[in-house]
Amino acid sequence: MFIVLFIFLSGGKVAGEECEGDCSHMKKIVKADEEWMRYLTSEQFRIARGKGTEAQFCGLLNDNKKPGIYYCVCCALPLFTSKQKFVSGTGWPSFFAPFNSRHVAAKIDNSHGMQRTEILCARCDAHLGHVFPDGPKPTGLRYCVNSDSLSFMQDSSLSEQRTDMRRATFGAGCFWHVEEEFAKVKGVVSTSVGFMGGKIQYPTYREVCTENTGHAEVVHLEFDPKEVSYRKLLEVFWKIHNPTTPNRQGPDVGSQYRSAIFFHDKEQEETALESKGRLEQSGTFQGEIVTEIKAAGEFYRAEDYHQRYAEKHGAACKY
Repeated sequence: MFIVLFIFLSGGKVAGEECEGDCSHMKKIVKADEEWMRYLTSEQFRIARGKGTEAQFCGLLNDNKKPGIYYCVCCALPLFTSKQKFVSGTGWPSFFAPFNSRHVAAKIDNSHGMQRTEILCARCDAHLGHVFPDGPKPTGLRYCVNSDSLSFMQDSSLSEQRTDMRRATFGAGCFWHVEEEFAKVKGVVSTSVGFMGGKIQYPTYREVCTENTGHAEVVHLEFDPKEVSYRKLLEVFWKIHNPTTPNRQGPDVGSQYRSAIFFHDKEQEETALESKGRLEQSGTFQGEIVTEIKAAGEFYRAEDYHQRYAEKHGAACKY
């Protein structure tokens, strides 16, 4: 049974969605244990890198019912979404299919005197859990995953219910600082740091730092327009960085630190252009405002240790 299941999963045709575009360029991430330990908690390291298992019903994401995406805690590759999650009663987060079949690898596991099919992140080989042939339709599979192998980003667009939440994406230098400032704004429901505007899929932080990807460091947020307007968010954006320094904020130099507004609809584009024009005429800044204003592309979430950095460490980059 498990050999058949492994072959079925390896085909990558039925268990999940097809890869959007060519995913063959996605490079393997290999790090020494000492480096992983710098970014992961002891429990995350024990499970994701040491093939451990968390106690039943103890994982923080087991009962999570919010709409969103579940990422690899080690390398931020998207693995599952809330639309594939179901209540299995086993005590671990369970999914009937992955976000993308090529993002989850499978291998035979003969440990503990039994034969099972282990599932791993296809990019960094993080241990996720195991997959079993007792799930619901349409796949009949149950991807049984440890919470500590995952990080979660809320995304209301994946909700079955209607929502008036809106999105906004800004690049203003080091995304630790940018997220910290936007998280303080009343009406901002969720924030996540990552990358946008480049030419490759699923970049890592290291790849973006080479300036070869074309991506900018950004904060991607959801906000309630009943509590805060997009115009107000733009006011925050202009205040927290210097939009006249090309590819630089303070000591941080590189195209990934460029000033950018990624609009999500025509209204946001018009509001951003009007706001930039008004600021230029005000004489607030002596130099030319070099902020790029362009349509939002795919948002790629950064590794978990970058999320809410100021909250975790008590300080973020300041300019």
